[in-house]
Amino acid sequence: MKLRFFLVLVLLPAWTWAASEPAPDRTRGEGPFERLLLRGVTVISGEGAPPVGPMDVLIEGNRITELRNLGVLFPTPPENRIPVQEGDRVLELAGHYLLPGFVDLHAHFGGDEQGVPAEYAAKLWLAHGITTIREPGSGNGLEWTVRHRERSDRNEISAPRIVPYVVFGQGHEGPILNAEEARRWVREVAARGAAGVKFFGAPRPVMQAALDEARQLGLGSAMHHTQLEVVTWNVLDSARAGLTTMEHWYGLPEAMFENQVIQDYPPEYNYANEQHRFGEAGRLWAQAAAPGSDTWVRVRDELIAAGLTIDPTLTIYEASRDLMREMNADWHADYTHPALWDFFQPSRDAHGSYWFDWTTAHEVAWRRNFGIWMTFLDDYKNHGGRVTLGSDAGYIWKIYGFAYIREMELLQEAGFHPLEVVRSATILGAEVLGMDGRIGSIRPGKLADLVVSEFNPLQNFKVLYGTGHFRLGEDDRPERVGGVRYTIKDGIVYDARELLGDVRAIVNAAREARRGSAAP
Repeated sequence: MKLRFFLVLVLLPAWTWAASEPAPDRTRGEGPFERLLLRGVTVISGEGAPPVGPMDVLIEGNRITELRNLGVLFPTPPENRIPVQEGDRVLELAGHYLLPGFVDLHAHFGGDEQGVPAEYAAKLWLAHGITTIREPGSGNGLEWTVRHRERSDRNEISAPRIVPYVVFGQGHEGPILNAEEARRWVREVAARGAAGVKFFGAPRPVMQAALDEARQLGLGSAMHHTQLEVVTWNVLDSARAGLTTMEHWYGLPEAMFENQVIQDYPPEYNYANEQHRFGEAGRLWAQAAAPGSDTWVRVRDELIAAGLTIDPTLTIYEASRDLMREMNADWHADYTHPALWDFFQPSRDAHGSYWFDWTTAHEVAWRRNFGIWMTFLDDYKNHGGRVTLGSDAGYIWKIYGFAYIREMELLQEAGFHPLEVVRSATILGAEVLGMDGRIGSIRPGKLADLVVSEFNPLQNFKVLYGTGHFRLGEDDRPERVGGVRYTIKDGIVYDARELLGDVRAIVNAAREARRGSAAP
């Protein structure tokens, strides 16, 4: 099974895998309420404005209907408050912070190969404030993803909103060979409920036709520019053809080559050998034009003018620069499903498990790679380009939800102000999905997709991790503080601690089952 998954994903990207166990009916969350009143919060709007508070926030049904600034007087005069009516559900949140629900633009549910049920991923996403995901590949099958989208829309499951994309060519018998076949396939998946298409690469006429058809039908598009195709189609080609988002970073350094056309592969390189693939990728940015050079600026400005969004997923490559850190992350002890742990181990027949002999030299190259990549992202943002957040969790030691918060930290490392990070995580992600009129910021009239934190995430994003922030308390004892307190999706209030408890139970049950099956 794993070998087939690896070969199909890497060499013939029109993949599907055995479907994940479906999400069960919802048993968590309260609401929506006729009136839900959040009292005394500090609001971080998501649009880039600085925090303001205390504020009262009124939610009626599933929509925000009023924001009231309570002023700086303490205690707050009663006439400044939103009046409490009989039957109101009231959350007293003085000192807490309120953010828009987070948008994860690269959120695979995973499948049988990873061995985790949909409930595991969905509850980890919600527990970390993620209220909307773009499922970029629908690897469990488009029908599976559309069915979960519909159940989530009806709040029948504890899960974020789901925007289903599908890998180009999925379900087609054999490769798509010409423009007409490409257009027909795009029309078919649109009719079946796809909101967008994810590409890995195809012949130029096929790519152009598919992207044009997707644009005409109002579908989004995303692309992982695979090294197998990037010589003939890099990110500039994609931007000129109307691609919505580039995923990861492949295809971008290649668009800035000055003294070569092809990546400087060593003679023994074999793309099917994932240590070769990821090892040499870590030396790619050093082959591109220097930051601030004419080529760098020309490519940057053309991509921005074309409206291309970069969804970098920095987090999914972090093990390449520090494997030990990722293997020993705090959350593995309680939240990493044993099947997922197995999937992460070094293996020549599973995707993203390329630690055959990962050396200091590999990590040093990747640290330098990250430095240039981050410089481009910050520069892109500073000149008006859109950079968003995606996690790509379920691979390479990355766990759902936790990986998303780590992506926030990495964007801050790249030079983003924390408010810019939140903006990328909320309103900019909503813009990509065409949902910014409904979600992505805190304004009256928008859906009540919100995150409540007891601590200020702008001061320290670590307080959003499900495992919290480790620090020395005022009593001189080590302590963990934080974690999202509540995630509100569509007016339904989820206790993030309850969701994390459910995930721990799933993990413990799977571990117990393994121990039982190993008994004589």
